[in-house]
Amino acid sequence: MHLGRSMALLIGASVLVSACSTTSAPPSTNTGGSTNTGGSADTSDSPAGAVTASALPAAGSPSARAKLSAADLQGRWWTWAASSTSDSNPVSDQDGHLCAKGQSGGIWFLAGTFGGAVTRTCTVPAGVPVAFPLVNSFGEAGDCDEFMASARGSAVLDGRALEPRRHEATAVQISAVDGNPVTQDGGRFRTQACGLWVQLDPPAPGSHTLGIRGSSGSFSVSVDYKLQVSAG
Repeated sequence: MHLGRSMALLIGASVLVSACSTTSAPPSTNTGGSTNTGGSADTSDSPAGAVTASALPAAGSPSARAKLSAADLQGRWWTWAASSTSDSNPVSDQDGHLCAKGQSGGIWFLAGTFGGAVTRTCTVPAGVPVAFPLVNSFGEAGDCDEFMASARGSAVLDGRALEPRRHEATAVQISAVDGNPVTQDGGRFRTQACGLWVQLDPPAPGSHTLGIRGSSGSFSVSVDYKLQVSAG
């Protein structure tokens, strides 16, 4: 991982954040993941195109469930990633024991890393949709444009390729706690977020494997998940 003005978190983000109210702006950051809020369908962004569509079967749920908007998805995920301090943050997790940390709001977020490869085991509750980035970032609109120009990624669930959506610079608000590895400082921040994202209907009960790969420029992420979905 590389920190400072350009920190990297797996499912990746490049961060130059403008502050809300009197809170100072956090340092730039790259990371990966997902988290918080509403459920309006997002049809504005186009698929990334490098992989083919496939979705985990839902358990007792509609086959086509409304997805979070680009703003809700990214704002909630970044808030989730910034809601834990560095010593207990799911993005820093090496084996999955922090997978349930901070989960709330009717969607289960998966994290990337601050760069590099990890393997995690994670238990996911039944009936809850799952969301995660392949690679993501936040900062000024120009930072997102530069980040997305070389953003690439893939996700494979139980041997099937998933189709990510490409979200260009989108205005979001992030809430953070002091000492988190994303913004470092606590407070509420307004910024532009972007990345390649996957949203899945609630996974079927049982065991699943998920491989996530993402990169932008010299930053790259690799996470292999062993997911166990409870029977309800």
